[in-house]
Amino acid sequence: MFIEAPALAALSKIRHAFFTRQGGVSEGIYASLNGGIGSSDDPERVKENRRRMAEALSVAPDALISVYQVHSAEAVVVDGPWGAERPKADAMVTKVPGLALAITTADCGPVLFADAESGVIGAAHAGWRGAVTGVLESTIQAMERLGAQRSRIVAALGPTISQKAYEVGPEFVHRFAEEAPGHDRLFQASEKPGHAMFDLPGFIGARLKASGIERFTNLDLCTYSDEERFFSYRRTTHRQEPDYGRLISAIALTP
Repeated sequence: MFIEAPALAALSKIRHAFFTRQGGVSEGIYASLNGGIGSSDDPERVKENRRRMAEALSVAPDALISVYQVHSAEAVVVDGPWGAERPKADAMVTKVPGLALAITTADCGPVLFADAESGVIGAAHAGWRGAVTGVLESTIQAMERLGAQRSRIVAALGPTISQKAYEVGPEFVHRFAEEAPGHDRLFQASEKPGHAMFDLPGFIGARLKASGIERFTNLDLCTYSDEERFFSYRRTTHRQEPDYGRLISAIALTP
């Protein structure tokens, strides 16, 4: 049902999970553990899937907290469950025990953060857009404002599309060179003329290292190539399917 990062699992008073698509009640293209509130899946099935995830993390169902993700660099502080409307952001931090910060992905990079000594955790949705504009840095800074020290922060990247599955066009390469120069090594030539294969996990790792995060783990799990365990937006697009399920990656402080 879920995968753990050993570096995070070794920390005291921290629970986390990179949930797979297995172990839920959804059917068809959403089978089976779809956590996407914004998907077109049956809302009651999504609710039950998220309840199971909350149970696995030992938190209340309404304590599995997620934001309205918009590929931004915005990080918000979570003090308790939201009201009727989720804030638009792509990262969350908290020091409140019993709350699980839940990021939704289907190829983008889910990054979970923890400073166990200060009791501060974070979670970020890092697609290429968010990573370029600073969502990882925003998460670290927000954690520091709650008392974390970046020298102590452990970060782990869960299931993400791999370079071998992430072909991009010349306009992407050009825009990336303008917005994040100095990362040519993250592109490899594609079989298609003018295209390239982009290393999103490598870029996420580079941004974290440049930010002073030395304890970073990439679980090296490809969402696109492992259909049995992971949803993938790109795989769905290639198959011209009408929608796709969302993976949940979450972290919580134990009460």
